[in-house]
Amino acid sequence: MAYTTIDLPTDYFNTKLYTGTGSSNSITGVGFQPDWVWIKNRDTTNTHEAFDSVRGATKTLYPDRADAEYVNTSGSLTSFNSDGFTVGGGDGANKSGSGIVSWNWKAGTSFTNDASATGVGSIDSAGSISTDAGFAIISWTGSGSAATIAHGLGSKLSMYIVKNRTDNGEDWIVYHGANTSAPETDYIMLNQTNATGDSSGVWNDTAPTSSVFSVGTANSTNGSSKNMIAYCFAEKKGYSKFGSYTGNGGSSGVSNADGTFVFTGFSPAWVMIKRSDSAQQWGIVDSKRDVDNPAQHHLFAESNQAEGGASSYNNFDLLSNGFKLRSGDQWTNASGGTYIYMAFAESPFVTSTGIPTTAR
Repeated sequence: MAYTTIDLPTDYFNTKLYTGTGSSNSITGVGFQPDWVWIKNRDTTNTHEAFDSVRGATKTLYPDRADAEYVNTSGSLTSFNSDGFTVGGGDGANKSGSGIVSWNWKAGTSFTNDASATGVGSIDSAGSISTDAGFAIISWTGSGSAATIAHGLGSKLSMYIVKNRTDNGEDWIVYHGANTSAPETDYIMLNQTNATGDSSGVWNDTAPTSSVFSVGTANSTNGSSKNMIAYCFAEKKGYSKFGSYTGNGGSSGVSNADGTFVFTGFSPAWVMIKRSDSAQQWGIVDSKRDVDNPAQHHLFAESNQAEGGASSYNNFDLLSNGFKLRSGDQWTNASGGTYIYMAFAESPFVTSTGIPTTAR
């Protein structure tokens, strides 16, 4: 069997950098029509902004905030295009002269499930999916009672991120299959630094399957009559990885040449890390903001702060088959610390035809 079925990861995920103009700006070069776009102004403290094709253009969610969905017809993402997207004049997505990063995922196949007709799940769901890439954007109307929701991927989910779109004050709730020994009982919040929490009301203490994921009674994951959205991921060899590792230490703010190495099976294009056993930030690095090792420019998913600059610490090496931590900082590699991560490929370690990738 081939090592991977995805030889060109940029067919499904790509980071696109651009400079803001302050007026309507068509961003091209993504390589596909994206279905989920996550944007951050790297130079300012403007909030993160996230858009998807299921909810529709102009409908903004803020990954670093617990705000409800906000409709901005002129200042945010105004259209999804065949090779990218168009943004209006808002400072978060397009401030004049600012360096902006966008992270783009493709789903692309329409999905609907009538639960009563199919017998799959207990709540109707709809969205956009890619079984090849293991990515689905799923929407539903919350019931307020424990329920199961079809995701359409045909593989057990490794991670999903759920947001109540209707209510202010509801956190982004994350299921991660490597979070603890019993991840179905636990959750972690994308817009907070908190450690892992435990609540049966979140996932109904039920693990996902190849056809459904479960939600409980919590307003954040299944509020009665609330509009809900989930970003769902099933791991694909050579393209995506959702795992955990234990830090091996060193002093905070000090370079560590022998930091923990994490095998992903590909050269990472994008990595997000969260320490799960204590309060720490969600750090994000990518191969476009740092084209050579070490990868030093980081953003935090739960914070609106501007991009952290190059330094002698907070360093990553993005390698041909994984990533290596180069410091002992608390958010990356504290001694004995437990970390979860999600990563997407720039190139597989070995292609479907047996060609190995090279280091950066």
